[in-house]
Amino acid sequence: MNAVPQPQTALRFRAAQRGDGAALWQLVKAAGTLELNSAYFYLLFAEHFGATCLIAEQNGVLVGGVIAYRPPTETDAVFVWQIGVAPAARGQGLGRQLLHELLQLPGCKDVRWLLATVAEDNLASQRLFHGFARARGVNCETQAFFSSDLFPESHTAEPLLRIGPL
Repeated sequence: MNAVPQPQTALRFRAAQRGDGAALWQLVKAAGTLELNSAYFYLLFAEHFGATCLIAEQNGVLVGGVIAYRPPTETDAVFVWQIGVAPAARGQGLGRQLLHELLQLPGCKDVRWLLATVAEDNLASQRLFHGFARARGVNCETQAFFSSDLFPESHTAEPLLRIGPL
């Protein structure tokens, strides 16, 4: 007897909650392209900054997420620390959709600027953020931010992308 394939349900977007930290850690680990922080980091972000962290689920499974926060010195901005899409969900425009949905969270209601640091050789992320800016009809400016000499280990520079005003 052949199994009947289960229909895909629509994506569901929501703010992160305390219990999402482990799943975010697993998403970043599975992505294979993001810097993996400690599991504790993701637990703290889901707990303390859940209002500005986005979860994308399909059929009850985490397929994408954004780890972001509001910088205390720039209250009209949200800083995207990491954005990840599960390998099985790639190539469908989910990354850009995550950024649009992030701005719909109550924790981002008055955001005018989206900020992120992206290494110059990270072409996929460069395309994602520049494409997001084009889709919104706003500027995406690149500014020097963390030069490679600031890192205690070998690391490429992390210029700041400043997108807006939104």
